[in-house]
Amino acid sequence: MMLSKEGLPDWLDPVVRAVETVEPLQLSRFLPPRDGTGRQSAVLILFGEGARGPELLLMERASSLRSHAGQPSFPGGALDPEDGDPEGDGPLRAALREAEEETGLDPSGVQLFGVLPKLYIPVSRFVVTPVLGWWREPTPVGVVDPNETARVFTVPVADLTDPAHRATTVHPSGHRGPAFLVESALVWGFTAGLIDRLLHYAGWERPWDRDKQVPLDWRS
Repeated sequence: MMLSKEGLPDWLDPVVRAVETVEPLQLSRFLPPRDGTGRQSAVLILFGEGARGPELLLMERASSLRSHAGQPSFPGGALDPEDGDPEGDGPLRAALREAEEETGLDPSGVQLFGVLPKLYIPVSRFVVTPVLGWWREPTPVGVVDPNETARVFTVPVADLTDPAHRATTVHPSGHRGPAFLVESALVWGFTAGLIDRLLHYAGWERPWDRDKQVPLDWRS
């Protein structure tokens, strides 16, 4: 399982640079427990090129799931023993395997080019390795298992950087975080935090109104 930066499109250069230089605490204040506890997992941050330029692959989790139900997220999940070493290339294998299981994409068309520092999701106790990929040869994607996934969709980076689509969510716990209103979805929580930091450190972020709040039950 190899990481390669060969032949990436020029527009990904700022992302590659950000991945190489970003520190864990620049991404999140939630870092993995020092004692090694937590469930090792991985997500695939997959950049493709669509009709409107660069885009990201997201999915909406089924509303029946036990954790993070109904939330838009990157494809991903817990490492399986056959994925291999969590400190080695296990997360790379897991990110591609989960993406194939959840969206039906063909992993052979994905070029993995970077890994971000491991982060922590306290509510589900996941230790998450974000794996970055370039969708060199796009293949059709869609819902594989309706019990796990409600829908699979891509979001143009131009929509994610559009100030009109940005807001702050306030969780019932009082935690505030960035959010994106795109593709009739509210992207918030861990996924929105990662997107927010990537846009920021890649230099793609545009000024937006951080006082604009959106409730988590925005649909009702």
